[in-house]
Amino acid sequence: MDELKAIFASNLIKLRTGAGMTQAELGERIHYSDKSISKWERAEAIPDAYVLTLLAEVFSTSVSALLTGEKEWEYIEKPEEKPVTYSRPFVILSTVAGIWTLCIIEFVLFWIFNGIHWIALLAGFPLSLITLLVFNSVWYRGRRNMYIIAALVLCVVLLLLYALRNWQVLLILLPAELVVWLACHIRRPAKTKRTPANPAQPPQPENQ
Repeated sequence: MDELKAIFASNLIKLRTGAGMTQAELGERIHYSDKSISKWERAEAIPDAYVLTLLAEVFSTSVSALLTGEKEWEYIEKPEEKPVTYSRPFVILSTVAGIWTLCIIEFVLFWIFNGIHWIALLAGFPLSLITLLVFNSVWYRGRRNMYIIAALVLCVVLLLLYALRNWQVLLILLPAELVVWLACHIRRPAKTKRTPANPAQPPQPENQ
């Protein structure tokens, strides 16, 4: 029995110090006093089965490992928690769906209290494109932003056409789309100069 107490005391000291815990901190975890912890580590006593189970949970090991010698002593590894990842396309789709839900709610409320206002529903197109533009710039480095901006300009012009009821608004479309195309082609990637693998080595003469 004394040998079992000594083995448990050695294992408990190793586990506690390895975890960077004081006797008082360990006592708080299992609701025992630091005097009891000190008594166990001096091999003067051994706790009951319930306390051994608590200690095994605290140090992520087993009861049998607490009571065995150093050669047979093993940790029970906790399964690694995988980081939570989110699907970017579904985040974008959920946001756009939320925008359209709000637009439909606004359209229905206008319909009930003030009559039909289609502009409340049609506003979902530019709002969705603006949202898509933000996500595309943040997550996909702005690839295909030109097409999103061009579609946004088209939506705005069509909304103005609907609101003003004047075909002259369409004259804005062509120069506006041209500005978008030119602005998206202002920045050009720098050309990289090719250098020989070993510039210090002189060219080898051709064999005659």
